[in-house]
Amino acid sequence: MQNSDGKLPVCMTIAGLDPSGGAGIIADIRTFAAFGCFGTAVVSSLTFQNTLGVYGAVNQTAETVRGQAQPVIDDIGVTAVKTGMLPTAEVIEETARLISSNGLRNIVVDPVVRSTSGFDLIDEAALESLVKSLFPLADLVTPNIPEAERIAKMKIVTEDDVRTAARRIQSLGARNVLIKGGHLGEDIRDKQFAVDHLFLGDVETRFEEDFVNTSATHGTGCTLAAAITANLALGHGLIESVGIAKEYVNEAIRTPTHLGKGNSPIGMPPFRKR
Repeated sequence: MQNSDGKLPVCMTIAGLDPSGGAGIIADIRTFAAFGCFGTAVVSSLTFQNTLGVYGAVNQTAETVRGQAQPVIDDIGVTAVKTGMLPTAEVIEETARLISSNGLRNIVVDPVVRSTSGFDLIDEAALESLVKSLFPLADLVTPNIPEAERIAKMKIVTEDDVRTAARRIQSLGARNVLIKGGHLGEDIRDKQFAVDHLFLGDVETRFEEDFVNTSATHGTGCTLAAAITANLALGHGLIESVGIAKEYVNEAIRTPTHLGKGNSPIGMPPFRKR
């Protein structure tokens, strides 16, 4: 599919490699392709994981990150960028330099800080660098509830807390924030709907989808951010991109792969042309 310029959109993911294929750059590439975009990838960390958990990681250096990314940018160009697991301050700062020095646009930052199984993927120094270096460059930052709590340094229990956290994250440099509500407590969250809150400047937009009670959620955050990135690359606005991505991920959750002994990866629904 071509974007508004008549060219094949090229999306780049800078994220960790999940060998099980459920999350990270493999999920990102698969999602880019589902929307008709050409996917490129920069590995920030080699993780050791499956559907049961994360067992370790070998992180890349700033030099290896630039060494992967710059030749691709120079050769075929990049229409949009999605960042995921950026494990160290040096990798984060190099990613910010790549974006700035090459004038890259359509930047979606998924602030991956902890795995579903509870494995810490970045330390506090790296998180501080992420906020300082990358948030101001992002068109959209997409934390889930635990990530938003860690970034905003507050507990999120109610939807008012979601709004407060979003404003705090914006005050740290993020222009636009999407807080994913799937982790909001069942006693507070409407049990029928999963609600994500998009804050574009001062304007809030709510996205409601049917809540699916399932453990097959491996890769939801990566896939959502990648789908938003692909739609930005296609020329859609932020609100439309988030809406399309939400529908895609919700269908993926409803049609899981049923693989593995833990949290199964979400499904791979076919792209429906809009």
